[in-house]
Amino acid sequence: MRKRTTAIVTLAAAAVAAGITIPVVSSASSGTAPSDGIADAPGSGQSVIDWNKELISILGIPNAQPATVHPTRSFAMLQAAEYDAVVSITHGAPAYHSTVPAPANARPDAAADQAAHDVLLALYPSMKTGLDDQLTKELAALPAGNPTRDGVRVGAAAAQEIVALRSSDGSAATPAPFVPGTKPGNYRPTPPKFQAPMYTTWGYVTPFALTSAEQFRPADQPAVTGSAYAIALQEVKSLGRDTSTTRSPDETVAGKFWSSAPVWNTWNQVTQQLLANRHASLAQATSVFSTLDLSLADTTIAMYDAKYHWQIWRPVTAIRQGVPGDPALAGDPTWNPLTPTAADPSYPGAHSSISKAAATVLTSVYGSHQAVAITSAADPGVTRSFSSLSAAADEAGLSRIWAGQHTRIDHQAGQQLGRQVAGAVLASLSAHQPSSFGY
Repeated sequence: MRKRTTAIVTLAAAAVAAGITIPVVSSASSGTAPSDGIADAPGSGQSVIDWNKELISILGIPNAQPATVHPTRSFAMLQAAEYDAVVSITHGAPAYHSTVPAPANARPDAAADQAAHDVLLALYPSMKTGLDDQLTKELAALPAGNPTRDGVRVGAAAAQEIVALRSSDGSAATPAPFVPGTKPGNYRPTPPKFQAPMYTTWGYVTPFALTSAEQFRPADQPAVTGSAYAIALQEVKSLGRDTSTTRSPDETVAGKFWSSAPVWNTWNQVTQQLLANRHASLAQATSVFSTLDLSLADTTIAMYDAKYHWQIWRPVTAIRQGVPGDPALAGDPTWNPLTPTAADPSYPGAHSSISKAAATVLTSVYGSHQAVAITSAADPGVTRSFSSLSAAADEAGLSRIWAGQHTRIDHQAGQQLGRQVAGAVLASLSAHQPSSFGY
């Protein structure tokens, strides 16, 4: 089963590049243990969705997330622990990190619940009451007895393994004060608050699956005094201005929509929707979420490696100060973007990187014609509808041009980075991807 699953995931990664959908296999094909039936039961993945929602709720609480620790790390740890807890019992595929000892009749759903609770408790100890309540609710739906108790012990052990694995990954390092450059093209803090840049050392965090943060580092962008950059900057100068008359009404809606909530939250919510609509099993939900969030975590690490390696200024800085030697790009100190500029360098774009990574993973499961409708509690009343996951990722990236945040150069480099990272994660993980997704 392990060799078969590895081959399927490798083929899936190759198929992503070719636009081919690869069907996936069921863990139950190799045995009839009770745990297989539980893990593959339609709808049994709801608890995994519940814990993913719980994390998003925590992240919405002011100051719950340490300011220097990126939230994608929490998503990856949560989903990796749940996945390892389940496969430790079902043996349906190799673990992401480690397989912990498990009695044959241990319940994988109890294991996933306990693993999720324990990882989140380790990351957010002040949230203990809510996390305990969530665990009590999930376990109360399971039959009392040794299988549930054994599953709880497996989940606790799996969580301990993941927490220990990431305990020295560099995420707790205190960033040194950032010293901005002064030459044209050098990043510097942006108006209106001119706050210190975020996640300046995140590129030094140990990746979850990549061999190194710089594995897919994009090449330097074109010179800011060259024609390619001038064309890209003129585009965002026109389309991204707060009072733009060249941006369409729909582009304005999209620019505000994709700026309204953290993009990693949005793609996790898209995944919740896809899994729930198909009454996903426990095996399916843990597989899809783990592959998604390990990809997003590594894309974020790789993205910040590139951002702070190249340290390219944001469009608002370039437009206000002007580009030397180009009269068409003389400084315009009155220019403002549609939405406030994020506090980090411009190249490559975050929305483009993360969205393309998410779409690459999800397309490998659901195919290239999976329609999706996306909403955001932060922008109520707006629904963005797409004929494919790739189209959603494209708009997410382009929206940053319409919002005045990024150039098309940033967007294209970000999409390439996200695609490469997700492909590498798909190829390296022997993910448990059972059938019956319903497409």
